[in-house]
Amino acid sequence: MSASNETNNETNPFGAQAGQWIESLMRGAKALARASDVQVGCSEKDEIFREDKLVVYRYRPLAQNVRRTPLLICYALVNRPYMMDLQPDRSLIRRLLEHGTDVYLIDWGYPDGADRYLALEDYVLRYLSHCVDAVCAHANCASVDLLGVCQGGTLSLCYAAAYPERVRNLITMVTPVDFRTPDNLLTKWSDGIDVDALVRTVGNVPGEMLNAAFLALMPYRLLSQKYVAILEQADDRAAAETFMRMEKWIFDSPDHPGELFRQFINWLVKENRLIEGTLQLGAHTIDLRRITMPVLNIYADRDHLVPPAASKALAGRVGTRDYTEYGFSGGHIGIYVSAAAQREVPGRIVEWLKQRDGESR
Repeated sequence: MSASNETNNETNPFGAQAGQWIESLMRGAKALARASDVQVGCSEKDEIFREDKLVVYRYRPLAQNVRRTPLLICYALVNRPYMMDLQPDRSLIRRLLEHGTDVYLIDWGYPDGADRYLALEDYVLRYLSHCVDAVCAHANCASVDLLGVCQGGTLSLCYAAAYPERVRNLITMVTPVDFRTPDNLLTKWSDGIDVDALVRTVGNVPGEMLNAAFLALMPYRLLSQKYVAILEQADDRAAAETFMRMEKWIFDSPDHPGELFRQFINWLVKENRLIEGTLQLGAHTIDLRRITMPVLNIYADRDHLVPPAASKALAGRVGTRDYTEYGFSGGHIGIYVSAAAQREVPGRIVEWLKQRDGESR
């Protein structure tokens, strides 16, 4: 070290720390650059149905003994479903397959201008209904086990209430049911928005706009802290690749069909019609008491997007006596990809399903 640098470090005790920080920053940037071209989705699957933008996939089995009743996953529209199959060691779908579950998934695709006027009724009574029909035809069965995730869980509740005979078992995961709980940050955000004016102006709501809103709910943890944390793992290639897969998913945000967004925010978030029992879709009044099949309601106890109270409100509202709650110790994203989730969540789902089939180990 030169004499001038030694003098600077003596007069500025933060000089050495700043140098170490810059070195860590450069190492981290290089590691992330090397890991930038990552692939997402690790499990082999086959297309079995397509309608407009959506595709239904069946995942290839990984176990010899496969449950007879297929499990159809209905994911949200606001993000891409590969979060559930991110990489081999972080894949809820892969763990389900290893347990002998016959897994199907709805990929809603990327809505465009042609989808501007698609409504909640279209997604529940037409698209989701057609997906269930397609899975039943492919698996040669009369009903499915339905797993609804986040917004997809809300759609699944509506479908199960409209067509209870088509759902053998219903699983909801981090699903908003009561949108007016005091700790619901998204409700507070939406209350300040004239959603009718927004949709009239922009048509489909840009995915980038929604993603920015979600990140702004916890800006330090979601926008700063994680980037600092990855610097401490700059020499860990696997950690860098996992980080880049997560970043790819976070910023891979499809546009949201304008009319669906308008109805979802006005009817469900602002007016709370689902839990109030006043939601009307076509000829169907969506009454949660019509959900008479067994229900497993999974929530995350540190979820900042769908707080536990918003999910747990389902208890006592459904018509079944076979209602089970499971609280996962984690957050909205950790429930899919954390190591704890891989150990706990798929096994809980499979065991619960087997018990309803009389096949408990």
